[in-house]
Amino acid sequence: MTAADAPDLERATLDKAASENFPVAPFFLPKDWRDDLMAVYGFARLVDDIGDGDLAPGGADARVLGVSATEAEDRLVLLDAFETDLRRVFDGTPRHPLLRRLQPTVRRRGLTPEPFLGLIAANRQDQLVTRYETYDDLLAYCELSANPVGRLVLGVTGTSTPERIRLSDAICTALQIVEHLQDVAQDLGRDRVYLPAEDMKRFHVRETDLARKTAGASVRALVAYEAQRAGDLLNEGAPLVGSVHGRLKLLLAGFVAGGRAAIRAIAAAEYDVLPGPPKPGKVQLLREAGVILRGEG
Repeated sequence: MTAADAPDLERATLDKAASENFPVAPFFLPKDWRDDLMAVYGFARLVDDIGDGDLAPGGADARVLGVSATEAEDRLVLLDAFETDLRRVFDGTPRHPLLRRLQPTVRRRGLTPEPFLGLIAANRQDQLVTRYETYDDLLAYCELSANPVGRLVLGVTGTSTPERIRLSDAICTALQIVEHLQDVAQDLGRDRVYLPAEDMKRFHVRETDLARKTAGASVRALVAYEAQRAGDLLNEGAPLVGSVHGRLKLLLAGFVAGGRAAIRAIAAAEYDVLPGPPKPGKVQLLREAGVILRGEG
């Protein structure tokens, strides 16, 4: 990889922040928080892109991680190489530009390897497990795939406590479930189903029903049921917003508002998520955030 490739690798990943359901590092935060949150986001987004096979074309990420061209399409090999490079963040000099960007954040905020390793483990699991039998199985997956992100936000802002971690976990799991609901068709295209099999049986939904262009009544009922579960988790975690002050309160309100606005968008689509992900508009997100900050919900 040439020196010119490094900024391109960073931009290809960090530019995706604008399409997330929630604000990643909004302008109103202190600059050092924004920089550190974007460094954490860059890691989380890149590991997801590796796991989903969504890396930028050309193989630059594989090359910088030391993966040969013959193995560059093997996601497990890439994840192993990425984990090796992550460990250099804590005891050496990482190769990937996004991990070099992360290293000062880790040192400044005293972050530990565990949440980063959890995100890698989740993407490794995605290569091996493509169906979840029960809701509890899905929650265990979210413990790896989503909850570390909230814990890292608390770590970056220096506000971690056991109770805040518990509330953050509820919010992050909810946001993950909402994302799965938005992406039912896209995930099926990757041979993944994140709707619990026991719930599909309960609502008489088969995988062939998820492959249709529009959802039938049974699929809509199932999506509504899972959206209610996600909404309940958001409500459970919402007191996290009131436990902090200032700009962090605005940020966390944005996370909860993003989840609630996405659920409303799914409901507005009459729970038909198959044509494409129902996305909330900015006005809806701001309205939800205002309700949360006023303490009305």
